[in-house]
This record gives sequence, structure tokens and C-alpha cells, in this order.
Amino acid sequence: MTQSEQKKLAAETAVDAMISEGKIFSGMKIGLGTGSTAMPAVHRLAERIKDGTLKDIKAVVTSFQTSNACQDLGIQVYSMNDRVIGGRLDLAVDGADEADAQNNLIKGGGAALLREKIVAYNSSLFVIVIDESKDVKSLGTKFPVPVEIVGDARVPVTAALERLGAECTLREGVRKCGPVITDNGNQILDCLWQNPVNPPEMEAKIAEIAGVVEVGLFTKNKPIIFVAHEDGSVLRR
Repeated sequence: MTQSEQKKLAAETAVDAMISEGKIFSGMKIGLGTGSTAMPAVHRLAERIKDGTLKDIKAVVTSFQTSNACQDLGIQVYSMNDRVIGGRLDLAVDGADEADAQNNLIKGGGAALLREKIVAYNSSLFVIVIDESKDVKSLGTKFPVPVEIVGDARVPVTAALERLGAECTLREGVRKCGPVITDNGNQILDCLWQNPVNPPEMEAKIAEIAGVVEVGLFTKNKPIIFVAHEDGSVLRR
């Protein structure tokens, strides 16, 4: 299977498994992630609504990308602040840029890490879908850890991250001059280390830096992970 086919398989397997186990159900409050693996999960959810398996799904989305998809697919979108949501979700489903053996994650390759973390850390159950290339032994040395920052703090935040051993690169736009601007009006520093990081410790240390809005290490709400492989198998961890 190609990488795209693996992403679709992981997403559809996860959604169908959660439905069959009663973890996705009619009337639930569900967080929907961003990116090339999360989108197939959104489409699968829409299919199960269309075929009558699910009704009255209340979605909280993590980006303009996901909001647009839900509008096109007829999934009702709410805010975490809406009374019907009450700041808490039953389940969130998303992709990841990397996942280690302890189910720690790097997220934010699509620059949606702030809203993704708000959704993930306020969900009773967190589900991640990935292809096999994202399943790694350790984090921090290959795929960069995104750090969302206030633009006016770029220089001091970069210096603080370098003191933590990171090599920082300001993420530049594609078909846009200048830095990537997130849905929240902030900028992204992509950070790499010479050696693997301790994900929980590094998440906490980076979060303490003044001018950091959010860090793309996800360690506090451990997910169920569905990993699709080239041979068509799906591992649940």
C-alpha cells in the first residue's frame, strides 16, 4: 500500500472500531484534527452519519482546513466554549507527525498544534491514526518539534530553545513570502536536537518559556494509536 492508502486505512479502521466498541456514538462531542491523516477520518465520520449509523454529532475542529471540510460534509461544528460542549469532549481523533513506543507524539506539521492540543487535552479519549513511517523509536532528532510563538518574542524564545539544545528554524510560507502564520496569528519555530529528547520533560520546559504559545510535544493524554502498514495490516497500540 502507498503512504496515502495507509493513512486512509488507519483512519477508517479507527473510526469503525470506535463505533463498533461504542466509543463513538450518536449525540457525542468529538474533536476533529488537521492534516492528511486526519482528513480521511473526518470523511469516514461523515459517511457513517450519512448512512444513519451516527446522528447528532457535535464536532469541535482544530483548524480552518477541518472547519471547511465539515461544512462541505454537513458535520455540525461547535466551539469548546459553546454550552452544548461545555469545554469537554467525549473523544478526539487526529493524526501525528511522529509517535514513539510510549505513545508520546509530535504534532503540528500543519501548524495547528495549539488548537489540536486544546482538543486533545480536553478529551476523555484520544485516538491517533498514522501510517507506518510515523511510528518511531524516539522523538526530537528527525521530524522537528514545532513551537508556536508570539512573533515579537522570536529572538528571546529562539535563544531559550537553543539553551535547551535545539537547533531552531523559523517556518517559512509556501507560495507566501515570509513566515507561516498560524490560524491564531502566531509564528512557528521548528526545533531539532542532536540526541532524542525526553518528551514529557521537554514539553514542560518549553512551555515555561515566555513568548511560547504552545509546543508540539503531546505527552499528557496518551492516545490509542492505529498504525497502518504497507502490507495492509493495522496495529492498535
